Amino acid sequence: MAKRNNTKKKKILIFGFLALLLIAVVVVVVINSNKEKVVAVQVEKAARRTITQVVSATGTINPVDQVILRPEVNGEIVKLPVEEGDFVKKGQLLVRIKPDIYIAQKKRAQATLDAAKAQLKVRNATLDQVKAEYKRVQGLYSKGLASDAEIEKAKAGYLQSEGGYEAQKSAVMQAEESLKEAEENLAKTEIDAPFDGTITALNVELSERVLGSSFSQGTHLMTIADLTNMEATVDVDENDVVLVALGDSADINIDAFGDRIFRGVVTQIGNSAATTGAGSQEEVVNFKVKIKLLDLDKELRPGMSCDAEIKTKTKQNVISVPIQSVTTRMPSFNRNPKEGRNFNPKMRQGAMKKRQKANQREKKPQEVVFLVKDGTAKMRRVKTGISDDSYIEIIRGVKVGDQVVSGPYRAISKELDDGVKVIIQKQNGNFKGRKK
Repeated sequence: MAKRNNTKKKKILIFGFLALLLIAVVVVVVINSNKEKVVAVQVEKAARRTITQVVSATGTINPVDQVILRPEVNGEIVKLPVEEGDFVKKGQLLVRIKPDIYIAQKKRAQATLDAAKAQLKVRNATLDQVKAEYKRVQGLYSKGLASDAEIEKAKAGYLQSEGGYEAQKSAVMQAEESLKEAEENLAKTEIDAPFDGTITALNVELSERVLGSSFSQGTHLMTIADLTNMEATVDVDENDVVLVALGDSADINIDAFGDRIFRGVVTQIGNSAATTGAGSQEEVVNFKVKIKLLDLDKELRPGMSCDAEIKTKTKQNVISVPIQSVTTRMPSFNRNPKEGRNFNPKMRQGAMKKRQKANQREKKPQEVVFLVKDGTAKMRRVKTGISDDSYIEIIRGVKVGDQVVSGPYRAISKELDDGVKVIIQKQNGNFKGRKK
């Protein structure tokens, strides 16, 4: 009997302890749930600034005028008076190809032309003789002194001679064109500089045999470029190229020149896209943009790597906030409970369409900033404009002097919400103060 009483007491103690523990847990949960959330933030006042929208791109430096020279005739190089790096003047001899075979072709074409012209003279004399005979027979025929057969025979002889003469004239023209072709081929054995420039690449040597470009690409002899007129050719992302316009100014940093900045202006925007990694997650679509350099240096070389910042738009004295202050939030949508009562489809059709469009817009994330007022975060929907690396234009939603939350990133992107208590923290991490 005593054992039963002891067991009963133990059970009562255990259950009593568990009940007290449960009550304690409930109390802690209630206390914690009533504890107000406080977020530490940094702030910066909205102010008027000048903002310049910039599009960044990378590329290389190239001459505006650059020509790859290829021969149009085959043969051996017999003269090469230039070396890589030489400066040449327009019309200066660069390469001479052995001309012997082309001289022979010209002489043969000349001889053919001379023979054709001599034959034309013979045809002309014959035609004059036959023409005179035809006229004589015509006179006799008109007086009744020549028969029909005689007049027909004279006419046929005349027409035949006239045709032979015309054919020979065509042969002369053909021989003349053959001579012109031979002369042009002979002239192509000498290649002259097309403009003043520098030999930036020389790919052949003296006595080397080269192939002409008549039926193939031809041998790459050399590249000549005008190094006094340079440009940057950069790749601009498809999302940014629509912001770029002809005449936009740009700052160009060339790797070989350290921190030196070269000024430039956009002169050409590509219309065809260059796609890399097509069909994959790394697919990138770029457009070529050319920027003429306004600052030159004699040490500039084609192919140097560069970074360009194209200034696409500038706005002065606009309200702006730090670019990291703008974030997105999904809108809260509360439908009017009275909406739908006494619904008349005919009368409310237009209103319903407008409401549907509004609902679609409200389902999209909205751009917002958080203002600090009396120690509380106030969410404000904003309309933004252009931005630079640090600040973004606020078209609507913020006034000059408003304290806007500028950090940290986690607080802006996730932790803050309308009505959340905040404490302002300085950039070095010290608390400026706490509002209660």
